[in-house]
Amino acid sequence: MSNAAIAREDRPGLRVTTVRRASAEEQYLTLWPLEGEPSEALFERFAQWLRESGARVLKQTVFGSLAASYKGRATLEGACGTVDWPITWIEGAACDGRPVAGLHAQLVCGVPVQTLRLHGHPVGRVYEDGCARYCVLGNIHTEETSAPAPIQARHLFERLESALALAGMSCTDVARTWLFLDRILDWYNDFNPVRTHFFRERGLFDTLVPASTGIGGANPAGAAILAEAYALQAIGPDASVVEVPSPLQCPAPAYGSAFSRAVEIAAAGIRHLLISGTASIEPGGKTAHPNDTPAQIERAMRVVEAILESREMGFADVSRAVVYFRNASEAPLFARYCAREGIPPFPAIVARDDICRDDLLFEIELDAVAEA
Repeated sequence: MSNAAIAREDRPGLRVTTVRRASAEEQYLTLWPLEGEPSEALFERFAQWLRESGARVLKQTVFGSLAASYKGRATLEGACGTVDWPITWIEGAACDGRPVAGLHAQLVCGVPVQTLRLHGHPVGRVYEDGCARYCVLGNIHTEETSAPAPIQARHLFERLESALALAGMSCTDVARTWLFLDRILDWYNDFNPVRTHFFRERGLFDTLVPASTGIGGANPAGAAILAEAYALQAIGPDASVVEVPSPLQCPAPAYGSAFSRAVEIAAAGIRHLLISGTASIEPGGKTAHPNDTPAQIERAMRVVEAILESREMGFADVSRAVVYFRNASEAPLFARYCAREGIPPFPAIVARDDICRDDLLFEIELDAVAEA
């Protein structure tokens, strides 16, 4: 019998899902600005949570304007002291005009944490819970920011591989990636062959192709592409990672995009479902409802719901989500859809970013967690 348990807590501007196991406690934290709250206060609330919980940060992802990134980082360092975890800052301002849409953070308590550094900068953290070793990577990019974008993409995957090697892992241990492409519409078609070629070289098509999000968004480093990743190695018989197909869509590799629609990680009595960035795509791979935002929201949400239901989960099990809109003014359509369909509130950041096709206006990614 498992000793695992899941708890959820809501506070104003904060939601956290806590997964308690015998040897470790994981926290999945989402914060967004309160009405009238300056961005600095958001980061101070994050620091307060760290002090209260005693948790260690594995990685932190912030969606906000680049202009706010420098002051936000300084506020974090002032409130938290030494920042020895990777911070991924993506240009994705709030759709209501505020400079920061919100932040996600993955935290852990009760176990030792190792910091991974490349060229002196923190790019990842490693921990284990008795069932598996986990490697969480963030803010991965090339230093050669003047190189052509496809060259930067190749260097990014090589750098990701170098970070994994520091943890004693390889690319075949990766379960999930997040890929943020500046000016995505200008070169996404050039990016896909780079990723496919690298994955084929490393044997990922013979093992597991990671779940992924590929979305627009500039970064403070000025790189053409920036990445995060989540990898693990089983150290016992009770840990597994499996691909989860989408009941309403074809596999993404069928139209040239090397990612799984979703993956599920099972360990120590808990199942984590990681659903890739999901847009309004027909079963054959073409865009459904081009340039029709309400119809695209409904299509994408039906697809996500079907994946959740295929694993006996629902929106009440969501631990983290990001909702992307091409046009900021259309963001209220998502809340209206959820209210109409009776979908319970879940921890989501809503940001303005470009989607990978010029006729796509909406995308959603999410994670869910349930007891096995």
